[in-house]
Amino acid sequence: MRLPRRPRLLLPVAIALVAIVALFFLFSGIYTDYLWFDSVGFTTVFSGVVLTQIVLFLVGAALMVAIVGGNMLLAFRARPMFGPAMFGGASGADRYRMALDPHRKLIFIVGMALLALFSGSSFSSQWGTWLQFVNGESFGKTDKLFGIDISFFMFDYPFIRMVLNFLFTAVIISIVLATITHYLYGGFRLQQPGVHASRAARIHLSVLLGVFVLLKAVAYWLDRYGLVFSDRGFVHGASYTDVNAVLPAKTILAIIALICALLFFAGVIRPGGMLPGVSFGLLVLSAILIGGVYPALVEQFQVKPNQQGKESPYIQRNIEATREAYNVDKTEVETYNAQADPSKVQASGDTSVSGVRLLDPALVSSTYEQTQRIRGFYSFADPLDVDRYPDSSGKLIDHIVGVRELDGPPEGQNNWINRHLVYTHGYGFVAAPGNQVDSSGLPAYDAKDMPVTGPLVQSTQLKESRIYYGEDPASAEYVIAGGNPNAPQELDYPETGGTGQKNTTYTGRGGVPVGSFFNRLLYAAKYGEANILLSGDINDNSKILYVRNPRERVQKVAPYLTLDGNAYPAIVDGRVQWIVDGYTTSNDYPYSQSESLGEMTRDTSTDRRVIAQQPSDRINYIRNSVKATVDAYDGTVRLYAWDSNDPVLKTWSKAFPGTIRPASEMSPELRQHVRYPEDLFKVQRYTLSRYHITDPAAFYSGQDFWNVPNDPTQGDKNIKQPPYYLTTTMPGGQPTFSLTTTFVPRQGPNLAAFMAVDSSASGDYGRMRILRMPSSTPIPGPGQAQNAFQSRFAGELNLLGVGASSVRYGNLLTLPYAGGLVYIEPVYIQVAAGGGQEPYPILQRVLVSFGSKIGVARTLEEALQEVFGGEQQQQQQEQQQEQEQTEEQARPDQASTALNNAISNAQKAYSDAQKALQASPPDWDAYGDAQKRLEEALQQLEKAQKEQASQSGSPEASPSPTPTDSPSASPSPSPTG
Repeated sequence: MRLPRRPRLLLPVAIALVAIVALFFLFSGIYTDYLWFDSVGFTTVFSGVVLTQIVLFLVGAALMVAIVGGNMLLAFRARPMFGPAMFGGASGADRYRMALDPHRKLIFIVGMALLALFSGSSFSSQWGTWLQFVNGESFGKTDKLFGIDISFFMFDYPFIRMVLNFLFTAVIISIVLATITHYLYGGFRLQQPGVHASRAARIHLSVLLGVFVLLKAVAYWLDRYGLVFSDRGFVHGASYTDVNAVLPAKTILAIIALICALLFFAGVIRPGGMLPGVSFGLLVLSAILIGGVYPALVEQFQVKPNQQGKESPYIQRNIEATREAYNVDKTEVETYNAQADPSKVQASGDTSVSGVRLLDPALVSSTYEQTQRIRGFYSFADPLDVDRYPDSSGKLIDHIVGVRELDGPPEGQNNWINRHLVYTHGYGFVAAPGNQVDSSGLPAYDAKDMPVTGPLVQSTQLKESRIYYGEDPASAEYVIAGGNPNAPQELDYPETGGTGQKNTTYTGRGGVPVGSFFNRLLYAAKYGEANILLSGDINDNSKILYVRNPRERVQKVAPYLTLDGNAYPAIVDGRVQWIVDGYTTSNDYPYSQSESLGEMTRDTSTDRRVIAQQPSDRINYIRNSVKATVDAYDGTVRLYAWDSNDPVLKTWSKAFPGTIRPASEMSPELRQHVRYPEDLFKVQRYTLSRYHITDPAAFYSGQDFWNVPNDPTQGDKNIKQPPYYLTTTMPGGQPTFSLTTTFVPRQGPNLAAFMAVDSSASGDYGRMRILRMPSSTPIPGPGQAQNAFQSRFAGELNLLGVGASSVRYGNLLTLPYAGGLVYIEPVYIQVAAGGGQEPYPILQRVLVSFGSKIGVARTLEEALQEVFGGEQQQQQQEQQQEQEQTEEQARPDQASTALNNAISNAQKAYSDAQKALQASPPDWDAYGDAQKRLEEALQQLEKAQKEQASQSGSPEASPSPTPTDSPSASPSPSPTG
């Protein structure tokens, strides 16, 4: 049935219109992406990725079509001249050929188009592999097995493997489609007693199978290098069996496959199926015996009976490579003879924990919301973040910080204008010192309210506190800001009086201008929203802001990075900046242990926070190579090369020149807020729970492996304890902002080790130290400390939670203190909701534990006094009593010595006086001097007698020396004559 003339004319028009509309939407998506990259100054990334994808798409599509389509055409042209009659009679393939033959060109074109689309898309998705291959930088290190630079395994091997897989796919599809074509057009028939094929079909398929086997030979040879990623042995990397059985087996199989390929090619010259059959059988048999059975026998009868001895050198390679790949090879492990008895330590002079952070960022988020939200359409992140800011004396103090972000318009007012033109941004930076609260147990804010006030505002010179870019889910929505500055319509913050709100107009550099009709048309198509095109509130000054989440923004401009799960705000140079840590990761570092990134980083904090899905979950190499900032007001993105020696970062910098700035361009204020990233630390602590052991025999036994303890504050939930940012003092060091964690043995609840990394850019940033606990003295682990807290003070804490209140435990902090380890835990009271008020926790008690001694008080100082104060007072009293006793013992001795000296001096003076009188003539000057000394000695004697009498309580008789022949006081000698 033929269509009427008019519908037949309208059909092509309709198809053309649909194609034009589809192309327009495709163009609008690509061009608006370009406009976005242009607005942030990263068009190099956009053009580099897009051009690479286009080239790879075209190359992949062209190669696939050329290989597969060429073989189909070759099979069609090589069809027998007499068709099916060549082998006598018709077959079942005839009816299929007759049904398809009239449409063969259309089927071929559509089939090749679909094949080109899928193959080109698959090949273009590997743009990262291609860019690393052509821009790869040397590591300057070689692997232990082949002595090849590690860059070969990181950059070259993945690309070669990708190309090989592509060729395998193309050849297999070619074999299948060429076989079908030959069958449909009579090239061969399945008849008794076997297969009958034309010479052309036999040659064609022999060549294709030969190419396939040749590729298999190349794959076998390449597999040799893949052994450095093997998981056959006790650890990842080439094991004893891999090196001594699989490696030679792969070499032999490559040679056999090459011979088999030549036999397949020989089938072109020699008719019959013997050579292809022999080569195929030889290939299969050798793959089973040499590639499978032989390594299994070596593993079973040589390795397993003596696995420790056989695998020891390969375990050593894995240990060294893993520690290097995860950047923990410089970790300092030292034995810490921690005391567990507070009576044996002197804590009075140790002030390292006096300013420890008590506010728990995971709990006080709701406190911030209830006390600083101001309006119901604002919110704070959960959990909040930890940073450092100076106090009034200039000393850096740990702060709990957050920004007041916008949730969206109030309920009942959620229309397009309010959602996209009025409620465009959050407002305000809120911060409180982590080591103090006010008299009510609430945070003692030093930056608060709207507009932002407080001492921190003055000390940091905060000038711009509007938050157009943030982590709230509302940031996923686009907003159109700017407009008429003389009639501002964007809600800035609520105020008392007037209209009840202060309005503003966005003037930032970020955003894509939508003043032109063309741009408005494109974005109306992109978001499917006609109001963008029709609204009269959008003018030449308007800009559309989208991709407003800081992590998503950085990920878009640096798609080669794996980002930390926690971006945090900081006041830098008078503006609020989001700081995001970026990692270069890989799963291609030879001999390194491969693990799941999600499993290594999962703990209490990640369960609270939504983590974006990473491109590849398994990694065996990681570096914190980039520190990124996103301006919370205008969205400006800056990438800084934090680890400029990382070869992976060098490779990407070469691929996208000019996009990564040197770290020297970071301002001093930005450096002050840089911290060691959480996810990297979690990966490293997971690695060090085993790889703190560097001896392969001890590693094999595993008796000293550690675990990250479960978070005891989460009850029965089997969730690991997160690391904590806090200022701590390591033995022999100074108070330093650090990221800390603990370890417990695989078997047992005691503390095995304490680990901290310097998180301050101004100090030994990245210095990682592990304090290993003594095996002779059991130190309570976090779970034991929490149980002790709850059992010891259950009654008192339950009284706090009486009625509608509930007790909530804050982060259980562990710190080196007074020669041991102290546990500090804040306790919050949360009143149940009621009267329109949502519940929020208030700090009421502080728990402290040292060994088996526990204290509880309203402040940390009082709790420490309970633990250490009694012993210190007793020690001081004992020392004072000993001193007094010593003094009392010394006083009689001193008095007795004075008395004896006085007697001796008196006798000496008397003797000298007698000698002066007996001289001839008498020496009257010497006699007068002796008399004077005698008088002084007698006075000393009287004084000493009084002191001795006062000490004994009753006067005692003292000898009073009296000369036997006492001369007169004034002798009158008369001369003889």
